[in-house]
Amino acid sequence: MNIKNLFLGFTLCSMLPLSIMAKNDNVKENVASFHNFTYTGNDDIYNQLTLPDESSCFNPIFSGWYSDPTICTNGEGDYFFATSSFSYYPGVPLYHSRDLLNWKQVGYILNRPSQLSHIKRQNLSGGIFAPALSYNPANKTYYMITTDVGSGNFLVKTTDPFGDWSDPIYLPEIKGIDPSIFFDTDGKAYIVNNDDAPAYRPEYPGHRTVRIMEFDWKNDKCVGQREIIVNKGVNFKEKPIWCEGPHIYKVNGEYYLMTAEGGTAYNHSEVIYKSKHPFGPFIPWKQNPILTQRDMPVDRENPVTCAGHADLVKTPSGDWYAIFLACRPLEGNYENLGRETFIMPVKWTTDGWPLITLPKEGVPSIVNIKGAKRSDNVTFGNFSVNESFDSNKLSHDWMTLRGPASDLYSLTDKPGYLNIKCANVKSSEKTELPYICRRINHHKFEATTRLTFTPKNDDERAGMMLYKDETHHYFLAKEKAGKNSKLTLYKMTDNGLEKEQSVNIANKSTIDLKVASDGKTFDFYYSTNNGKTWKPVMLGADARYTSTANAGGFTGTTIGVYATGAKI
Repeated sequence: MNIKNLFLGFTLCSMLPLSIMAKNDNVKENVASFHNFTYTGNDDIYNQLTLPDESSCFNPIFSGWYSDPTICTNGEGDYFFATSSFSYYPGVPLYHSRDLLNWKQVGYILNRPSQLSHIKRQNLSGGIFAPALSYNPANKTYYMITTDVGSGNFLVKTTDPFGDWSDPIYLPEIKGIDPSIFFDTDGKAYIVNNDDAPAYRPEYPGHRTVRIMEFDWKNDKCVGQREIIVNKGVNFKEKPIWCEGPHIYKVNGEYYLMTAEGGTAYNHSEVIYKSKHPFGPFIPWKQNPILTQRDMPVDRENPVTCAGHADLVKTPSGDWYAIFLACRPLEGNYENLGRETFIMPVKWTTDGWPLITLPKEGVPSIVNIKGAKRSDNVTFGNFSVNESFDSNKLSHDWMTLRGPASDLYSLTDKPGYLNIKCANVKSSEKTELPYICRRINHHKFEATTRLTFTPKNDDERAGMMLYKDETHHYFLAKEKAGKNSKLTLYKMTDNGLEKEQSVNIANKSTIDLKVASDGKTFDFYYSTNNGKTWKPVMLGADARYTSTANAGGFTGTTIGVYATGAKI
């Protein structure tokens, strides 16, 4: 996880709390009712390509914002995959597979407030960084270790990854970010992670180290001395930067240390070292990096960029695969999908080095997963989601911000509807929001919802929101216009909500809203006849505004439903 903007990316937990709800007990918040939510992805590349056989998948295998991927196996055919969640709630989405091709989300590792008590006041790109999954066969226990920007490094564990995980066990000895646990065949364990330069005196910006410390898994504590095993990176002369996301693997009696290098943007890469001992010395491969896209032509079609932050897994049949993050920009560096998760088979050189991409080899759009058979429900390609809100809890696709927001919405007050209170909280606040959202998974998509809502005053608004961060989002809002209503497209900036376009509509309580995108622009529509015909509110809103290239940060854009009673 790149930390160039680390201390700009979160708010200290000691800050005074913001008010979420109005304090007047005699005032009951108005409620916006959402009947449904649909999402349909329609990217051109998936319409142009055909999967050649039932063992193939499109890359990325997890499309949309799935950054800092990690994977582990119990060696018996079960694979588990997780990613960063930053300040979204629940934290660290967890997926399961039996074949590396078909994945199903089984929940979230951090699924209760006691595990995420420090994300309340953090920036969106604060929170939970770069989780790492490990399995310890000695006690048949799964571990997830990660960094919470507001509190430090901790682990959680479980013997049942389909159930609940423990409360955080903090590791104050492990400074820095991006920890991972390696369980050795002799029963010992070690934690490696990214940390500051020696003596906290960097020779240049981005000068970092990888450090190691023994971990006593029987007592869940670190023991012994913490040592530096990588200083700077592979080639000192090139002043390598950000040796992040380290993992150790043991293959044929030798220890391999793999790290990202070069930062998370265009120069991102993955490099490999080898040693006879977990404390080193680790010798870098002479032909590093083992994964990058920085050597590819800039003007290539359907570019994949920023590839790095990888993790490796071995199948029971002895095949190796790598998962890693990368981006799919549409124009320059602009995209709203964030860093996605890709998969590739690992090649091994005759002298025993793993290799993901060859020099000047592009990340393929189609990958074959040996021995797998594709099912109907997949995490890649074009797909649709139709949410009817007929359950008493949200499906795993949905997230809130900085906490469960259980006081702000309900699925049970009016069965078959998602009710959201017009609470006295602004979308720019670093607190729990009355915003229920899911990832954008495609450049080209359409999303719709049916809203029943009658604003009672000039401050109440409800509708659809495209959210990148606190100061970069679009809000299509139904609001009061005298005795009638209107729809206004707002754009959140550093100066607050700014009106982009507004149209008056009949005083009808139920209305359909739609957002459509070609990846470069957003179009906003409404319908008063149950979606039979659509009228524009605004066409051609700049999608670059909510891209990482413009807004910064570590997440992709999310889309969802939102209500508020706060003054603009």
